[in-house]
Amino acid sequence: MTSRNAQTPGSDTTISTNFPGATRDSTARRDARLAGGALGLAALLAIAGFTALGSIFQYPQILAEPVDDILALYRAHQGAVMFWFGVLAVSAGLMAPAGIWIGRLAAGRLGRAVAVVGVAAALVQVVGLQRWLTIVPGISAAALDPARHAAAVESFSRWHTILGKAIGETLGYALTATFTVLVVVALRRLGLPRWLAVTGVAAAVLIATGVVIPVVAAASLSNFAGYVVWCLWLLAVAVILIRGRRAATA
Repeated sequence: MTSRNAQTPGSDTTISTNFPGATRDSTARRDARLAGGALGLAALLAIAGFTALGSIFQYPQILAEPVDDILALYRAHQGAVMFWFGVLAVSAGLMAPAGIWIGRLAAGRLGRAVAVVGVAAALVQVVGLQRWLTIVPGISAAALDPARHAAAVESFSRWHTILGKAIGETLGYALTATFTVLVVVALRRLGLPRWLAVTGVAAAVLIATGVVIPVVAAASLSNFAGYVVWCLWLLAVAVILIRGRRAATA
């Protein structure tokens, strides 16, 4: 029978490991801690990356400027800009293992959905961000050659539209929001506090507004607010997963 230490959903800031899908309590605890570590590290790297890029590269506001201005500022701080975009790519990539571990905790169809969407969300964002490390350096150098300048500007705009706006941003926003809601549903079943579940859904809704930025410019503000809330939410969820109560049975 279940011991008196078992918690009802939302009654404590812990995650139960006594649920279907865990063949052993120790396996569930390991998955919870690994998921928490991945989510917490993703949040910290995202905060560091966006803060640094905002300072040295005026990101993301710089993307609204003419291509020549973007490339000039990129060249001026190329090493640092590449490093911090790499940090953001690692942050985004951590959603894949986090999704897999949370999927194992949830089990069943919901668990599979969490894992698949988490991997997809990570993939599209990494694909979008990697252009600053693999494509933009060559374009930036080519833009200094008067004979290749026009082609370089056109190439930057094309890849920014395809990899940045379409894949990294639009698909990234949609999949990140979906992943967040699925994680809320999965963890709520395991004891995630109600207030944290509501916060996660609110962050997901705000992030999802980024999909309409091409037609509603003001959505960039709600999207930004969503990511701020989301990073804080990730940290809170990470703490709960790492602390999670070991379910005792008798």
